[in-house]
Amino acid sequence: MIHQSAIIHPSSIIEEGAIIHDNVHIGPFCFIGAQVEIGARTLLKSHIVINGITQIGEDNQIYQFASLGEVNQDLKYAKESTRIEIGHYNQIRESVTIHRGTIQGKKVTKIGNSNLFMINVHIAHDCIIGDHCVMANNVTLGGHVRVDNHTIIGGMTAIHQFCIIGTHVMIGGCSGVVQDIPPFIIAQGNHATPFGLNIEGLKRRGFSRSSVHAIRDAYKILYRSSKTVESAKEALKALAAEHPIINEFVDFLIRSQRGIIR
Repeated sequence: MIHQSAIIHPSSIIEEGAIIHDNVHIGPFCFIGAQVEIGARTLLKSHIVINGITQIGEDNQIYQFASLGEVNQDLKYAKESTRIEIGHYNQIRESVTIHRGTIQGKKVTKIGNSNLFMINVHIAHDCIIGDHCVMANNVTLGGHVRVDNHTIIGGMTAIHQFCIIGTHVMIGGCSGVVQDIPPFIIAQGNHATPFGLNIEGLKRRGFSRSSVHAIRDAYKILYRSSKTVESAKEALKALAAEHPIINEFVDFLIRSQRGIIR
């Protein structure tokens, strides 16, 4: 179904069954598969392939040579019915690739809202990306990576499969991430290590002075004491009773499976 207000260049191929909502603009030489749905006011520049079971929300901008929803690069994949879901207001720049999920994961690769993926970013199968994230040129995510809200990842950074990146994290360019990165932290290097807190980012996003001070205290517990992760977790729970924002640390440590960067 193609809405009558959609604008589609005659050189583009839209397979029967695709759903194109109102005021979508599809430029030249695009291919849209039969199981694709594209939300209102989304713009496809040119030379874009969207395939598989792919749902794209409203007001996204997708640039040339992007490939979305294609078969993943997991050798176990046997053409099972898996998908990708993309929210609203995302900018997906040139040559970005986002692959469909696997049955070993949750069958879905999921992108939130208001993200910027710069040139040549690769998001592998089963990744879950939150909202308001920025990934600079040539960032590569392995399978099953989770990136929480308001995270910034510098160019040429690679993140190992199954890693979790906490909210408001900033990762410097050319880093290699092989373990989980707790919330609010600046990390850099190969392998990535912590370099303090993303204080400037917290201020820009309106965190109160008391919350920032509490986050500093939590960082000292986790990284400036001799505590094990388990004993640090108990100390953080006590701090969270007075400052609920610290529950971000506690919940993250509970979720972590690969261990945290130290």
